[in-house]
Amino acid sequence: MIIYRAFWETLRRSGESTYTLIKNHRISSSTIDKLRNNRPLNTTTINDLCRILQCTVSEVMEYVPSEDDQTL
Repeated sequence: MIIYRAFWETLRRSGESTYTLIKNHRISSSTIDKLRNNRPLNTTTINDLCRILQCTVSEVMEYVPSEDDQTL
């Protein structure tokens, strides 16, 4: 399971807000909702967030194994 809790701290440190992500950077409100609810994002969106926030992927998300993960 991907957890986006690191995103919120990184966002706070950046001086950006969900409002500026939507208004100035054209991140959709549905993407913000996905972040809030730990739902999947595509790699293009993750790339955009890292570029906007000037951070690495690990500063936005982390992988935490879960029993709900698909069996491989």
